[in-house]
Amino acid sequence: MNPSVEARHYTHLDNRTVRCGLCPHNCTIHDGKAGTCGVRKNDGGTLVSTIYGRVTSLAMDPVEKKPLYHFYPGSAILSIGTRGCNLKCPYCQNWHISQDLSAHAEYRSPDDIVRIAVEHGSGGIAYTYSEPIIWFEYVMDTARLAREKGLKNVMVTNGFVNPAPLEELLGYVDAMNIDLKAFRDETYRRVQKGGLEAVKATIAAAYAGGCHVEVTTLVVTGINDDMDEMREIAEFISGIDPAIPWHVSRYHPSYRYHEPSTDIRFLRESCEEGRKKLHFVYCGNVPSGEGGNDTRCPRCGELVIRRVGYHTMTENLVSGGCGKCGAPLGIRA
Repeated sequence: MNPSVEARHYTHLDNRTVRCGLCPHNCTIHDGKAGTCGVRKNDGGTLVSTIYGRVTSLAMDPVEKKPLYHFYPGSAILSIGTRGCNLKCPYCQNWHISQDLSAHAEYRSPDDIVRIAVEHGSGGIAYTYSEPIIWFEYVMDTARLAREKGLKNVMVTNGFVNPAPLEELLGYVDAMNIDLKAFRDETYRRVQKGGLEAVKATIAAAYAGGCHVEVTTLVVTGINDDMDEMREIAEFISGIDPAIPWHVSRYHPSYRYHEPSTDIRFLRESCEEGRKKLHFVYCGNVPSGEGGNDTRCPRCGELVIRRVGYHTMTENLVSGGCGKCGAPLGIRA
């Protein structure tokens, strides 16, 4: 069974044309055509989601893989994804499902997903791998059921979403890792085919709404590997809350972009600069020991969580804070 479900957040225009209001593209879609994401289609004047229940990837993952370092560290979470994306990053690390709309998918109802999560002892469900925003209807239906079963909901997202659907999602989503791909709107428009201000607004709104927020920046050679830009990102995040974790991750050549992998020295220096403004900065996609992925108390320096790859060891974490000096760390455990 692979149903198409009527989409939410759209308006009817003349001549069976519709305007999608899910993300800031606000696509005007003619009959028989799809929006920028490729998966929300105008079917005779009705906007439908062609990916409802279509799961391309399903696995139990360490929550650190999302990456979420301050949200139930050391736990595993059922992770699911679909195909399609509303951005067009030429270096996409998951392009085989985000950009290839022919990627194989199997139908799983929201009930199926919640049941699998419970059977596997997962503490929640992560909507990840490709962009969950464009899976809006399915994510909402699944997240409601998950909440009823006491499960947590996690989104790994590019944050390119309009305020009204974001507000709905925040009623059910417990944690988000939000990509902040650059800090130049020109880069967002030219490279990722999106917009910076909408992503900044999502980060601020998610935090203000009580959602646990972590931010990831993939540092891509020749696109955003600029120290001034890294400093500005750290400044922006610290203006919301300096305790928000920032994951500074290494790019590797992929899809249509083949510049060399991010220089590890630049990555380390970016993390060092970030720590001047932020309490928790982590280097991702680097060999263990290269970037410093342990969590230390910013007040007393105590080692709170040790990480080797995806192996997480709690050292001195008490009620989400430092077990030595009692400083609150904002860690949900």
